[in-house]
Amino acid sequence: MAHKLDADARVALALNGDKEAFQAIFLEFEPQLKSYLYRLVTNIHDAEDLAQDAFIKALAGLANFRGESSLKTWVFRIATNLAFDQQKRYKRWPEDTKARGKALCMGNSDVLQAIVKVHQASAPDAFEVRDHISHCFTCMSKTLEIEKQVALILKDVFEFKVKEIALIIDKSQDVVKHLLQDSRKTMTDIFDRRCALINKEGICNQCSELNGWFNPKQDRQAALMKLQMVRDHKKHDRKALYKLRTQLIKGIDPLESEGSSLQDVLMQCDRLALGEIEAMPQR
Repeated sequence: MAHKLDADARVALALNGDKEAFQAIFLEFEPQLKSYLYRLVTNIHDAEDLAQDAFIKALAGLANFRGESSLKTWVFRIATNLAFDQQKRYKRWPEDTKARGKALCMGNSDVLQAIVKVHQASAPDAFEVRDHISHCFTCMSKTLEIEKQVALILKDVFEFKVKEIALIIDKSQDVVKHLLQDSRKTMTDIFDRRCALINKEGICNQCSELNGWFNPKQDRQAALMKLQMVRDHKKHDRKALYKLRTQLIKGIDPLESEGSSLQDVLMQCDRLALGEIEAMPQR
């Protein structure tokens, strides 16, 4: 009870313009906010900048906060609007984004060297298959319209309630439910067509290929069999497999895992292949 009172007291102070109280609240969910933004914008620096901009804008606008949601949900709404504005310049990603990134990597020595450089600077076992599955989920979610992507990630990765998502994207709860239904179907269809972990006829097995490249001492099959999604794939239908995938991803922060730098350089390779950036970022 004392903890709840302390939290309520911080909120009250924040709403009265206490910067330190608001900052203390913000710091509690800042890592989650950055992780969320990264899954939308696929660039570490952009995610950090958007989180900081959201903090500044929220702090300046506290007097306009009407208490219709938690402060966390309100800040996520501000950050989402900022991300929307930034992402307007880009097209939705195609389903074969990972294949395009792979082709670029294999055909461009400078891109390959940039990836090798990050790999050499990483811990020996930095590459984890499960991290790359999370990476792949982010790539595939970018095939969706932005509102569907936001609804999907907020609900299935960060476990926001439908009513909270409705406030964040300024839609009715019925619309949010429809967005979730459509986005889950699209994602399930994509993984069923492409992912070799789910469908033995799937055309993409980059997670296992990269495990063999970046982590050759780890048996590839042993790494894959650690994943419930792989162990149990014959028992479940497509919807259940999608749910297993999201359960795996919930425990992964794409900015804080040991392999985050390696996964990010692969993400920038994908962006380069799609023409979103002109060169691999310097590290």
